[in-house]
Amino acid sequence: MRIWSDIALSRAPGAAFVAMGMVWAAFAAQVPVLKAQIGASDAVFGGLFLIASLGAIASMWIAPLVDRALGALSVAVSSALLGLSFAAVGFAPGVVIFAALLFAVSAVSGVCDILMNARISEIEAQARRPLMSLNHAIFSFAYAGTAVLTGIAREAGWGPIAVFAAIAVVILVLSLGMRAPHLSQPEVEGGAGPVPRGIVWIGGLIVLAAFFAEQATEGWSALHIERGLGGGAAEGAFGPAILGLTMGFGRLFGHLLSARIPDTVMIAAACLLSAAGTALAALAPTIAIAYLGFAVLGLGVSVVVPLAMAIIGRMVPQSQRVRAIGQASAIGYGAFLFGPPIMGSVSETISLPAAFGVVAISLVSVALILVPLLTRRIALAD
Repeated sequence: MRIWSDIALSRAPGAAFVAMGMVWAAFAAQVPVLKAQIGASDAVFGGLFLIASLGAIASMWIAPLVDRALGALSVAVSSALLGLSFAAVGFAPGVVIFAALLFAVSAVSGVCDILMNARISEIEAQARRPLMSLNHAIFSFAYAGTAVLTGIAREAGWGPIAVFAAIAVVILVLSLGMRAPHLSQPEVEGGAGPVPRGIVWIGGLIVLAAFFAEQATEGWSALHIERGLGGGAAEGAFGPAILGLTMGFGRLFGHLLSARIPDTVMIAAACLLSAAGTALAALAPTIAIAYLGFAVLGLGVSVVVPLAMAIIGRMVPQSQRVRAIGQASAIGYGAFLFGPPIMGSVSETISLPAAFGVVAISLVSVALILVPLLTRRIALAD
């Protein structure tokens, strides 16, 4: 079966996608606990991500250095460090230490994200098979499963320290199978000329909008369900879980459609669908309708990042792949820089549903403005 052979083909970097999904799902499901633990308001909690996001943006410069220094072990080492740094977050007693630890996790996560995507892009180029959506689906299924298990653990009395430590142990075991050698000539220092800025900026802005939608749902859906709609801890954790599960199926479906439908058409349709889902979740009068909204959002936004990354990987020379994906990722990580402060400030001054409305507007803008620009760039390159 094609899917199983594709999983086997990309199994080493694919394990890193599992690790990444576990980390951010466990974090999202513990947001209400962490927020109370450090005594932060909505605006302060959102502002903490502003500091932490600088670490993710710095990964644009760090990832190529790590790749050159560690080679085949770069994905494995960065994933192991991700697990260890994440475990430390559970011990944060206050705002300052929490921000510092989250900065470290974001930096390591960014490096791991760039390297595993670059490895998948290399495998795609060599095997001539679309693999990006499939591996992002693996991330989403890992995210959904971990979010559910974390919600159950919360109901059973497990705090962030115990949950995050368990996640770290699993990631350390997974990292033993993540040796991922280069399949093409690795980038030399300085690269082979400038990276094409047009395709990187347009693709990066598309990634930014998708990350904004994902981060808003991961970080604020539990609060929306628990505080706005009166849900319990397990019901709140199910919000991020639904996002992860539907994103997994959306990406799996996108993997099967990628050979039949142009990537830009899929991105535009996906953004409009996810905007509709965001609006439905924001205006939901009941928990069930909010779940439906987050499910539609997940199905739509699921394919946006992998398709944008795949386009960037195809449009640049192989020697520039890590830098191009790193630069586009850094632009996308801007969502973690301005997203939480926007969500927190709009939530505090107006309402959390209004904050989700900002997300919907950004997704519509991608479909109407950025996708046509990207389509023209691709046509000119051909």
